Amino acid sequence: MIRLKQRGGTVSHDNDYKLKDASPQLGERWPSGGGGYGGRAWMNSGEKSSTYDLVEQTHYLYVRVVKAKDLPHSGVTGSCDPYVEVKLGNYKGRTKHFENKRNPEWNQVFAFSKERIQASALEIFLKERETVGRDDYIGRVVFDLSEVPTRVPPDSPLAPQWYRLEDRRGQGKVMGEIMLAVWMGTQADEAFPEAWHTETAFVQGEGLFSIRSKVYMTPKLWYLRVNVIEAQDVIPNDRSRAPEILVKVQVGNQVLRSKISPPNNMNPIWNEDLVFVVAEPFEEQLVLTVEDRVHPAKDDVLGKIILPVNIFEKRLDHRPVLSRWFNLEKFGFGVMEADRRMEQKFSSRVHLRVCLEGGYHVLDESTMYVSDTRPTARQLWKPPVGILEMGVLGAQGLLPMKTKDGRGTTDAYCVAKYGQKWVRTRTILDSFVPKWNEQYTWEVYDPCTVITLGVFDNCHLGGSEKQGTAASSARDSRIGKVRIRLSTLESHRVYANSYPLLVLHPGGVKKMGELQLAVRFTSLSLANMIYMYGHPLLPKMHYLHPFTVNQIDSLRFQAMNIVAARLGRAEPPLRKEVVEYMLDVDSHLWSMRRSKANFFRIMSILSGTISISRWFGDVCHWKNPITSVLVHILFLILIWYPELILPTMCLYMFFIGLWNYRFRPRNPPHMDNKLSWAEAVHPDELDEEFDTFPTSRPHEIVRMRYDRLRSVAGRIQTVVGDLATQGERFQSLLSWRDPRATSLYIMFSLSAAVLLYVTPFRVIALVAGLYMLRHPKFRSKLPSVPNNFFKRLPSRADSLL
Repeated sequence: MIRLKQRGGTVSHDNDYKLKDASPQLGERWPSGGGGYGGRAWMNSGEKSSTYDLVEQTHYLYVRVVKAKDLPHSGVTGSCDPYVEVKLGNYKGRTKHFENKRNPEWNQVFAFSKERIQASALEIFLKERETVGRDDYIGRVVFDLSEVPTRVPPDSPLAPQWYRLEDRRGQGKVMGEIMLAVWMGTQADEAFPEAWHTETAFVQGEGLFSIRSKVYMTPKLWYLRVNVIEAQDVIPNDRSRAPEILVKVQVGNQVLRSKISPPNNMNPIWNEDLVFVVAEPFEEQLVLTVEDRVHPAKDDVLGKIILPVNIFEKRLDHRPVLSRWFNLEKFGFGVMEADRRMEQKFSSRVHLRVCLEGGYHVLDESTMYVSDTRPTARQLWKPPVGILEMGVLGAQGLLPMKTKDGRGTTDAYCVAKYGQKWVRTRTILDSFVPKWNEQYTWEVYDPCTVITLGVFDNCHLGGSEKQGTAASSARDSRIGKVRIRLSTLESHRVYANSYPLLVLHPGGVKKMGELQLAVRFTSLSLANMIYMYGHPLLPKMHYLHPFTVNQIDSLRFQAMNIVAARLGRAEPPLRKEVVEYMLDVDSHLWSMRRSKANFFRIMSILSGTISISRWFGDVCHWKNPITSVLVHILFLILIWYPELILPTMCLYMFFIGLWNYRFRPRNPPHMDNKLSWAEAVHPDELDEEFDTFPTSRPHEIVRMRYDRLRSVAGRIQTVVGDLATQGERFQSLLSWRDPRATSLYIMFSLSAAVLLYVTPFRVIALVAGLYMLRHPKFRSKLPSVPNNFFKRLPSRADSLL
């Protein structure tokens, strides 16, 4: 335990944060002998699992308890309350019991790991539950493990059989029979996900469902576009004032308002788009109200209409849909019958154009980590270009996440998300080195997408009926996250690596363990793959009718809430804290650490350009005479043969690419604590990042952070202002803001045009190149004439307050 804490603490060597190669026995062949009981093999020689070749084979003894019949009545109560107890060595599992039933049906499967089997016989007891005293013994069935058959999928499941019950000593048969099926298998067996495992003995109630592996499908999301065009015959309640009429539309928890129409108009016109996120099946209704803004804090409702979402047309492209007029219902109580008869002849109307957008992809995750780019409408989908296979092997060196019986423990499970398919492995209880060995497959429609995996600690093992409100308030703790971009994977290659699980805490970055994965990306067609690289990432509707940045952020937040609510209603639920962590719900929040990380990313990009400019400056200043002479020779050759300029540049890029092939990445990318600027982050900056929004810190700390933010924003403001100044100076060359400068520039342009017309281009290039490469003896330390002229040009900074 101490060793694990030292490895996972904040003070670690750099190697602990790096990606490591793993050497699991993936797709190993079943042993041909010596692995079973009594000299029998667990599986036939040479057999290999085709669907589980990215994980280590784990072997289990399966026991399916189906039903029983003709059970005897109890001599005391005259009833029969049977249940079955399966015993293998020190491990026991039991079914639920039935009250007063002689022919019960359980249909429950038990799975015993081969690694933990320390017995040669399997005992199955049929007992009767007693409310007082010990349970009565009805009968038993015993199996010799050396005689248990094996099953290799895709073979059909083993058929259960009827077995006569024998007495406690095995000397004779008793009344009653039980239907059982016993076989040896692996995690590839269909019974594995729903089976009872030996390590889940203490989990009771609803907590038993939260530890099993499951596959979840997110709902199909649509954008609902409500184009509010106009209204007619809108009568305000107070006719003594000019009405300020607007439209409010609500879909579920989403509420949007239009702008206020011009005053003094009973037929207001808006022509404004309001966009919502809805999910199939469409359970929400569209509630539209026309309101009068009588006060900044008060709106009078003038009319209302409620429409089901499923009546609207589904649009697949940019072609407009037909608009419709809808009658508004009067809002309020006490409407007289005479008024109702009047409504049949006269009523306010609203003009709408509403459609469900099927040509967009509804983003519920950041575009930087997008895992699916398909449009909503299935008719617009293209065939898949590849298959992604992920083997979740296990984890190592996990830290204790909670305390149980006075000691630290971790109940870890892994969640993977790609596209609409979410998967959750089973929970391995009380283990710092869990082994899942579960394999999943996804269809890939775009290689430039990201699969996200997260490891969590299960805090819902007791079930809500045992812990009461504590179970509902508990949150599964984050252990770490891994992202893998599919385009960084070579096709048909298996990547088996151990990824560091890094989490940023208020005390700094912390390694929580390592996640072992095996990944394989198989491309179905190289031509389709190349074709994908030449097309936009998102569907074309995003480019024909794009959303604003604020709209995208708001719609993504609404889509994430819908996905979290739907997955939270599944059984067992995939809880909200898990969905939010997987979808990076807080990635848009500002932090000093992220700002520094992005700044140094920009500096890393510019470092190459800066290095080239420094090298060219050294050549021009003859810091290395040999290099300068070689550059002069290359320059003269290119001037003498100008048709070689472009081929030389392309050939140079080709050789650079070949040279960099030796240093290509051998493994997928992983979370980098240095790139994230998580090593040297200040404690106060971390406290600011983990602060709530709005802030909950004292005023003095907020004042200090505000001043710091102003200083950082001031530097950003200066850089942006400098860039704007340079651009405005270029514009002022021909804008005559400085008449003398513009006169000089246009006269220079005329002279240059005449010179370039009468002089061959080769001579111009030769003179310009030799001038730039001239020796330092012929250089002046003062700025050049063009530089002086450009810096004297005016900008619009003079007009700033």
